[in-house]
Amino acid sequence: AQMKKVVSFLLTAYVSVPVLLYLFPWILSYAIFSHLLRFPYWVDLRRPQDVLNHTCNFYLSPEEGVSVGVWHTLPVSQWEAAAGRDLDWYQEALGDGRPVIIYLHGNLGTRAIRHRVELVKILSAAGYHVLSLDYRGFGDSSGEPSEAGLTNDALYLHHWAKTRSRGSLVCLWGHSLGSRVATNAAVKIQEQGSAVDALILEAAFTRIGEVVASNRLAKLYMFLPGFESLLWSILERINISFSNDKNLQTLSSPLLILHAEDDNIVPFHMGQKLYQISLRAQRESETSDRVQMISYGASLGLSHSHISSAPDLADVVRKFLQNLERE
Repeated sequence: AQMKKVVSFLLTAYVSVPVLLYLFPWILSYAIFSHLLRFPYWVDLRRPQDVLNHTCNFYLSPEEGVSVGVWHTLPVSQWEAAAGRDLDWYQEALGDGRPVIIYLHGNLGTRAIRHRVELVKILSAAGYHVLSLDYRGFGDSSGEPSEAGLTNDALYLHHWAKTRSRGSLVCLWGHSLGSRVATNAAVKIQEQGSAVDALILEAAFTRIGEVVASNRLAKLYMFLPGFESLLWSILERINISFSNDKNLQTLSSPLLILHAEDDNIVPFHMGQKLYQISLRAQRESETSDRVQMISYGASLGLSHSHISSAPDLADVVRKFLQNLERE
């Protein structure tokens, strides 16, 4: 009898998941953004110096009632000059001719998560300004996340950086969920008649629905008739399309795709597919020589979040951006 109870409880729990998702579609939205998991809890985001050198913290207001937190990390070469300087000085420094990288992180946690901080350190050492953004609802930023909202935050920061960079290159770097925020923003900028100087997509997916469907938990349900179409219809109801494949069909910006073969969250073949889509799209506009993909072998063990540990990352980025500066 005890066994029967356990089995019936497990069955009920199993069957209730699709029902709960159908009744409360926002659950899927919270799972996709995972913004309430504000790791690491011990870092005070107003004090970036606890985890990063020569970084200042500030807030922007992309729209009324929304405040987003940003860290500006200086290139190593600027460290001496920065001693004792204030926010205004940091802003001025954005116009020193060195490229500016806007880092758009993936879901879960804040701009202080270790692999994000490690990447910023590498980019700073390679001679770049880095602006790390916590979208609305993430970290200490106010508001609720939505696809349109995250895109708006990135657009606002891009415009803010562009007006201060005095013509030096501004690159959007999107990791995982941030890859879609980056391509969304790039499409919007292109629609407004200009183009993003450069795009770097790390562990980028084709469409968020395909990532959700390949998730281990979702696989437990995939053989249930109608479960997959339920997922897609919920994504539609909560206005989350997050489709890089569609965006890259229209983008003409220089593009670098980075993907590890052992990525356990966004399968490697998605990065390859995006590369092919971009090559095809940019062949038509004769800019396909500006599309590159670098893949990292499984033996390196970089998986989904540790491409920052790749030994040649700084060189790869430097080569990509230097070619653009020569154009």
